[in-house]
This record gives sequence, structure tokens and C-alpha cells, in this order.
Amino acid sequence: MSDTTGKQAVDAYIAAAPKKAQPLLRRIRALIKANAPAAEERISYRMPYYHLHGRLVYFAAHSNHVGLYALGQTHEATGLQRYVAAKGTLQFRFDEPLPEERIAVLIRKRVSENEAAAAEKREASRRSSSNRSAR
Repeated sequence: MSDTTGKQAVDAYIAAAPKKAQPLLRRIRALIKANAPAAEERISYRMPYYHLHGRLVYFAAHSNHVGLYALGQTHEATGLQRYVAAKGTLQFRFDEPLPEERIAVLIRKRVSENEAAAAEKREASRRSSSNRSAR
């Protein structure tokens, strides 16, 4: 992976963000790395995102909050309902503490979802190959 899309690009994104957003961005990044250690850091849609068997989670700085885009059923995440801005979108204001344990649970759930989808895809591919060779 090139430095323009990986760790250095995410470092640069955080350094360029508003000063009041940087602590939240660093903490969200640390939570993602701790709960999805195999995920690759990348930049997509001009924001950091993590790839593990597909798109796992994004985050971004905004004028009054940090957004966490966990895809999937974020709006159903236990204990995070007050942060839901839209399906798949959470917003954390700069002046409030992060619900770190809830975010960690959400990230682990996303890892499980992506791993399950990847396993299903591998199994379907295996079955398809077996069917073709049996003909």
C-alpha cells in the first residue's frame, strides 16, 4: 500500500483537521485499530477508512462534530441511538466524551459481519467450483 493512501495519509488527514477535532479523531482511530487490528488504513471519499474483507468503517471531521460511518445497521447499535444522524452515520460532538466501549462493540460487530460475509463468499465460490468440476 502506498504512503498516499495508508497510515501516512491518515496521519496527514488528522493533522489537517480542526484542532478541536483531532483528539476525537485520534481516539476513534485508536479504537478501530484496537478492535480491528487486521484492518488496513486507507483514504476513500477524502476521509480515513478501514478495509477488512470489504469496507469496515470511515470517520471524518466536520465543523461541530466527528462523524463515524460504520455502514450496516448503525442505527440499531445498542447505546448509540442518541448519536445517530442517519442510517450508518453517528455524530460525536467535540464537547462531549466519546462512548468508547459502545464504539468498540460496534467495530467488533462490523468485523464479525465482514468476516461472515467473506466466509459465505468463499463457500459459495467453493460450491460453484465443485459444481463446475462435477459436470
